[in-house]
Amino acid sequence: MISLKDIRQWISDLGIAADERVYIGKLDNKQQESVGVYERKGSGPPVTALGGFSCATYDTRRLSLLIHWNKRKSESEAAAWELYEKMKTVDSLTIGNTFVSGLILQVPEPVDVGTDDDGVYEYVIWLDLIYNKEEVKT
Repeated sequence: MISLKDIRQWISDLGIAADERVYIGKLDNKQQESVGVYERKGSGPPVTALGGFSCATYDTRRLSLLIHWNKRKSESEAAAWELYEKMKTVDSLTIGNTFVSGLILQVPEPVDVGTDDDGVYEYVIWLDLIYNKEEVKT
């Protein structure tokens, strides 16, 4: 399994937001120009290999990224698109010790979800990571 902690580090390494501004879980006092990494619930039945789950060589991690930027719409939109474009151009990915064989963007573009109570613009990107169940040997 890929941990949220390792996913957080990967998002941080992309350089959109400062390391201390990429977080997992709820953060009560979100700083501007930050990115949140959240689990996303799936829907429908699980995809299971013939022979059962123990025969499957891969699994899926569903994620939601919240881009919580600033009070300027154009800058917030630009940050969301920068992260989205970096996701679109991934050609090889290992997160922690786990090889990721697929990255599926579940939205056609960053989704504008308006502003928070303080007027900070926010965008959301949904993605699925398809990963090998067996960790990479180091």
